[in-house]
Amino acid sequence: MDQVGVMGRSEAFRRGALAGWRLIGRGAVAGWLALALACNGGNSGHAGSGASGGEAQAAGQTAAPGAPAGGAANAASPGALPDVALLKKPADPGMNATAPDTFKARFETTEGVFVVEVHRAWAPRGADRFYNLVRAGFFDGVKFFRAVKGFMVQFGIHGDPQVSKHWRDARIDDDPVVKSNTRGFISFAMAGPNSRSTQFFINTVDNKGLDGMGFSPFGQVVEGMDVVDALHSGYGEAPSKLQSEIQLQGNTLLEQKFPELDSIVTARLLD
Repeated sequence: MDQVGVMGRSEAFRRGALAGWRLIGRGAVAGWLALALACNGGNSGHAGSGASGGEAQAAGQTAAPGAPAGGAANAASPGALPDVALLKKPADPGMNATAPDTFKARFETTEGVFVVEVHRAWAPRGADRFYNLVRAGFFDGVKFFRAVKGFMVQFGIHGDPQVSKHWRDARIDDDPVVKSNTRGFISFAMAGPNSRSTQFFINTVDNKGLDGMGFSPFGQVVEGMDVVDALHSGYGEAPSKLQSEIQLQGNTLLEQKFPELDSIVTARLLD
């Protein structure tokens, strides 16, 4: 994950990630999670994202666990239509509302539908960021650019480079790890401490070894996990190695080089 990709952010983080994966014996692929979960995925931080820094990056830093990064606004009506005008304004109060204590997001994909249930108490900052991205329609058209069988599925680099560039430095602070990265749980990809931005991964198996590396789940797939399992994984890690290029060229590059990747058609909050 080019988010986990910010890697060079800290030699200690790099060594810890490698050591941790060796301990749980997940092999080469697992060993690279921390280094790829956050890589060039989508924001300059890198926790799976690519681009100038990788994925993690939510604008500025979040205040206290319950306060949204960038100032707070009241939670908006879940049924409201996406406000795409906010997609290029990560610091806008409208993109930093406090999420409800619990909420669900319905993802319609090219393979079918799955639903994520979020519990703000598990990871307040992460839940708020995810809530606002869904509310603004950020995920519409986004590709699942990294799908590794027996590991996880990653997404979150916007298909339009003119949108992605505004999120490269939009990082949020970490949340304590309350839940475990077991099958069906969703966490942010990152490139090191306080580097989360717009990249996420859904665990398709139990990846408890990630807990000690700071990957804090904020939600769980409660419907359609079979759809997540069916997302195209034939390209393996190949697309993930081009996260910086994806940041600059968006879906145009992915559609040219990896035409079979699945994508999100729409992601909406459920009432």
